[in-house]
Amino acid sequence: MLEGEMEKATFAGGCFWGVEHLFNQVPGVIEAVSGYEGGTVDHPTYEQVCNGRTGHAEAVEVTYDPATVTYDQLLNAFWNMHDPTTLNRQGPDMGHQYRSAIFFHNAEQERAARKSKEEAQKFFDRKIVTEIVPATDFWRAEDYHQRYFEKHPGHYSCHFIRGWVPSEPEEAKRS
Repeated sequence: MLEGEMEKATFAGGCFWGVEHLFNQVPGVIEAVSGYEGGTVDHPTYEQVCNGRTGHAEAVEVTYDPATVTYDQLLNAFWNMHDPTTLNRQGPDMGHQYRSAIFFHNAEQERAARKSKEEAQKFFDRKIVTEIVPATDFWRAEDYHQRYFEKHPGHYSCHFIRGWVPSEPEEAKRS
């Protein structure tokens, strides 16, 4: 990676509105965009994804400055903004499109995601069901989904920072 070059990370944690909103608040995130990842249809629409037949998850593609925020810090934020122990569900939203997933863009991200999942598991009583799979094509959602909470202040979200997983691994605390 060249100095000053931005990186991408892609996460699915239920309805993309709340996930996008929280990632857009992380210092070093240039932009978080709502969209669809992990399916079999090119250029899916919201209606197609919601009917559950495209295989996509509602996902958020995060463009970030690795000089300001690390991928590990984004992973920590992800574990804390949703419940990774509920299969195909977040809050009132149910269906495969609401699954928890980390879509890695390279081998380094895959290793970091797997290690982070293992560390995060120590803080949950139930098994983490988050998929860790290669990123494929990310399809940007329709404009009315982008920055939804800025357009609809006061709208309910089941996503918030819970503080379940400490920001530093246990090993760092012991040294």
